[in-house]
Amino acid sequence: MVDLGRSLLPRLLLWVTLLGGIDTLDWKIQRAVQTLSPSPFDRPMQTVSDIGRPQLVFGILLAIAAFGGPAGAATARHAVIALIPTNLVVEGLKRVTLRTRPDGEHSGSNSSFPSSHVANAFALAWVFARRWRRAAAAFFVFAALVGFSRMYLNRHFASDVLCGALIGVASGWAAEQLLRRWPGRVETAGPEAATR
Repeated sequence: MVDLGRSLLPRLLLWVTLLGGIDTLDWKIQRAVQTLSPSPFDRPMQTVSDIGRPQLVFGILLAIAAFGGPAGAATARHAVIALIPTNLVVEGLKRVTLRTRPDGEHSGSNSSFPSSHVANAFALAWVFARRWRRAAAAFFVFAALVGFSRMYLNRHFASDVLCGALIGVASGWAAEQLLRRWPGRVETAGPEAATR
């Protein structure tokens, strides 16, 4: 019979060692990014970060739904369906990890890991890239810029950003899979969808 305590302990020690390595790397990257600040990029980085505010995001989605025809409504629906699991996962992880932000802020409901700005940016990048395929690279570049802005503003570590990006892409993909099985769906991929 296997002793669960003996098999679990080496795994736990491995995870702690890996997390310690990630923490060290995070601080090295953070110090390197902080050497860029202050600079003329301060205001643009703050603006990029502010674009992720929920009021603005939902305003953009409302405009897409209202003025984008059937494909616009489908795109907005896809975005909302992608954002729900994105935020549930992010908020759950924040409350479990309780990671202090690089600027020293420590709040149980607003911890550093993972970045919700980045998770939402990548979820929307996935959705918008499926709808406007020619601009797909621009959507993902902008999402990556949001991630960099969060490190530049000293609000997140690199691992917070990377995990947020993975959550966002996974949620966008999962929402797409769900909508493919949705009866009476309207395609969100490409402008030709509006004419179907």
